[in-house]
Amino acid sequence: MTDSRAQLRTVDGAPTLRFERRLAHPPEKVWRAISDPGEMAAWFPAAVTTEPRPGAAMRFTFADAPETIDSTSGGEVLEFDPPKVYMFRWNRDVLRFELVADGDGTLLIFTHVLGGGPEARLGAARSAVGWDRCLSALTAALDGAHTEPDATWLADIEGYIADFGLDTGDCEEVADGYVLRFARDLVWQPLDRLWSLLVERDTPSVGAHPPVRATNPHVEAGELLDVEPPRSMEYRWRHDGAVAGTVRWAFEADSDLGVRVVLTQTLPAKLSALRPELLAAWQVHLELFFAATRGDIRCPWPADRVAVLAERYAADLRE
Repeated sequence: MTDSRAQLRTVDGAPTLRFERRLAHPPEKVWRAISDPGEMAAWFPAAVTTEPRPGAAMRFTFADAPETIDSTSGGEVLEFDPPKVYMFRWNRDVLRFELVADGDGTLLIFTHVLGGGPEARLGAARSAVGWDRCLSALTAALDGAHTEPDATWLADIEGYIADFGLDTGDCEEVADGYVLRFARDLVWQPLDRLWSLLVERDTPSVGAHPPVRATNPHVEAGELLDVEPPRSMEYRWRHDGAVAGTVRWAFEADSDLGVRVVLTQTLPAKLSALRPELLAAWQVHLELFFAATRGDIRCPWPADRVAVLAERYAADLRE
């Protein structure tokens, strides 16, 4: 019995996803499905053009690529050992398919090394959900069946985000206090759309109050200090009416690594006791924002969840 959920590990310093599937077909049949470009069309996320030999160039083409990425990309065959191992580079990533005879069937061990450094880890949940669906399509193609319509994508990616710890924030101690930081993958969303979602109908300007969606009940928002649509905004926040620090929203796009939001908040050392509450509030805030990017607007503000997370952050900060 294999675990169908992806596992995220660090191998040689690189984030690596690992999947196992037991397929009710002999290795030779599975090999054709995973290595022949014609058969790969039934389940692989892009059309593949290549030759069956190590060192061969590869070309990947998306039929409906998001506007935030190129529709074509390149790679190279790294290992081609039928019917055992097929490994290739796709842009910065390395994909490896290993087939092991298992009775009258085959054990497929698939690993995806996420290239691009630490920022690549942010996209692990997105990749895990995508490969779950691709491997289900592979199983269906081998069985001569059809895959069911996708109705659980948001719940599934949220589950992986939590499992992989991609929803938590960091607290860095600096000379004059602390910097709280969150970074969340936003799955190739166009920057203009993200900005519109954050500001709604507002036109933010320096000196004005920040848009409501950029604030939450745990942070007393002051005036905007900097606005650079559609990439960033920064505003002062207050505690008991006095300026305490800044909050900054920034959207970043990379053609290989994806689109992400980076949120930072500074606070003075004298307010260190607020760290658990603020970390919890921003984690929940970004959960709600991520769901909104998928059309799921969740109300009201989940105060109970903030309280639970604040206890967890408090315990972590005491360690």
